[in-house]
Amino acid sequence: MTFADHVLAFTRNLRPPDIPLPPDFEWLFPYAQPETMAALTAFYRKYYADPHPRNFMFGINPGRFGAGITGVPFTDPVRLETECGIPNDFPKKQELSAQFVWMFINAYGGAEAFCRQFYITSMSPLGFVKNGININYYDDRQLLKATEPFIVWNIRTQLEFGARREAAVCIGEGQNFKVFKKLNDQHGFFKEVIPLPHPRFVMQYRRKRLDEFVGNYVSVLRGFPVD
Repeated sequence: MTFADHVLAFTRNLRPPDIPLPPDFEWLFPYAQPETMAALTAFYRKYYADPHPRNFMFGINPGRFGAGITGVPFTDPVRLETECGIPNDFPKKQELSAQFVWMFINAYGGAEAFCRQFYITSMSPLGFVKNGININYYDDRQLLKATEPFIVWNIRTQLEFGARREAAVCIGEGQNFKVFKKLNDQHGFFKEVIPLPHPRFVMQYRRKRLDEFVGNYVSVLRGFPVD
């Protein structure tokens, strides 16, 4: 099986688990939409149609305007078309995190060079919504407690796609890293977890220093093993 085969089989079989969420929380489950499945299938077949292992990068969970539409982490409909060459009929609304992520992907060498070595996923493969607003899995203590087994299952399962285990990138230096480090210490997924600033934080609060943060990402990624 290729890396893409693993990703697509996982996604096609993914369902919201039978976990009671706290009141007013709902699962964000975009993969029931044929358009989303078509978009992510085109992406992974284009860039991951080989058996080579990848270095893993873990975001938080899908949001409504990036992976919640396209199915591809940190890739909005605009970047899916302009950066990946995958036409789509989604509304061409841009997402802040996607803008930054594709800046550092291009600085690294572009989609093909990046995807050959790296795979971006999320701690939780499904997102969360409360009263129509995106929620991170760690924003609510009850939500985190309820979903932790699902997150552990998700990481362990995706490692089998072909993960390099020397190190992983945690996208987010705050709560996402705190949770990831704790789970990694308990389960030994990777020898090391390297935190980097979350793209949304950079775009909202450090936009004047974009080049610096893009350079930081690229510098860290250059330190990972490559084929």
